[in-house]
Amino acid sequence: MLPYWSLYLEDRGYSYLQIATLMATIQLTKIIAPSVWGWLGDRSGQRVRLVRIGALAGAGCFLGVFLEPGFAGLMLVMLAFTFFWNAILPLYEVITLRGLGADRARYGRVRLWGSVGFIGTVAGVGAILEIVPVRLLPWIVLPVFAGIVVSAFILPTEPGARKGQEDTRGLLAIMASTSVLAFFLMNFLLQVSHGAYYTFFSIHLEHYGYGKLAIGLLWSLGVLAEIVVFLVMHRLLSRFSLRRIALAALALTLLRWILIAETTGVLAVLIFAQLLHAASYGALHALSVQFIHGYFGKGHHGQGQALYSGLSFGAGGAVGAWLSGFLVEGYGTELAFWGSATATAVALILTWRWLRPPPEGS
Repeated sequence: MLPYWSLYLEDRGYSYLQIATLMATIQLTKIIAPSVWGWLGDRSGQRVRLVRIGALAGAGCFLGVFLEPGFAGLMLVMLAFTFFWNAILPLYEVITLRGLGADRARYGRVRLWGSVGFIGTVAGVGAILEIVPVRLLPWIVLPVFAGIVVSAFILPTEPGARKGQEDTRGLLAIMASTSVLAFFLMNFLLQVSHGAYYTFFSIHLEHYGYGKLAIGLLWSLGVLAEIVVFLVMHRLLSRFSLRRIALAALALTLLRWILIAETTGVLAVLIFAQLLHAASYGALHALSVQFIHGYFGKGHHGQGQALYSGLSFGAGGAVGAWLSGFLVEGYGTELAFWGSATATAVALILTWRWLRPPPEGS
């Protein structure tokens, strides 16, 4: 959905600022929804049941798109279905890590299947949109929502699901740590930098003459690089500290946004920039999951994962999408990606100064 939704909104006649506002809506519910559902998961222990509820309700609310309700109505529909949709992934993260137990460094090998699904679907939808008009996108996306519902009910109930136990440290005490605050600031700014990418990258490519299939393949290339990182992440974690991986990944992310801003017309350079998605998303997301697991413990794991999703993908993504809308409306997509580079540079400085890994044995 994400690579083509801005093109769909543009086709429906919305301005760039309206597109940015609607795309920010997808991120806004990540601020509240994961915290609410993470808290419920920690307290009830019934995370699989909550995933099923979220899948059903999200698919049901998405049907409102077909009513073509106008700008305000579409915003309400998107707020409704993303409130449930955005709750699913953080719950799955906890379910996965609990299932892996002491072998959690191999999390990436499980997570890569989401990337495989993304590649197949985005490339396929790009090919379909070369034949049919983009206004039919909701009909193309609908079977994917149905697939999420089916897969949620195939997932077995967590063995021995029970209410979570309180950690000996309070959540506020964990959040007061300088390193934890630096971690959340780093991820907030990282997602601010992704605002232009998730909102306007497809439109940016279209302005440079790339077709729907090419756009889909370029999105897929980035996720393919992400898969490679997930496959080898357990080896990187055994050789390098979380801090060193974070600094290297942020430096490569900064380079990526500069290349997209200045060299989109050069296909070879654009391909290289898309391969850097391995750093800007793959490596930083995988190490963030490990960081949360180390600092928040079992009693607050779900809430820690929810805070990560809400403050970074939610608040950061929404702010980034909205700010990029102003930049694109007034100055063009190139300046929006320079804004992305600026946010990443600040994140790099903060990370170098204050980020420290979780204590050994945590």
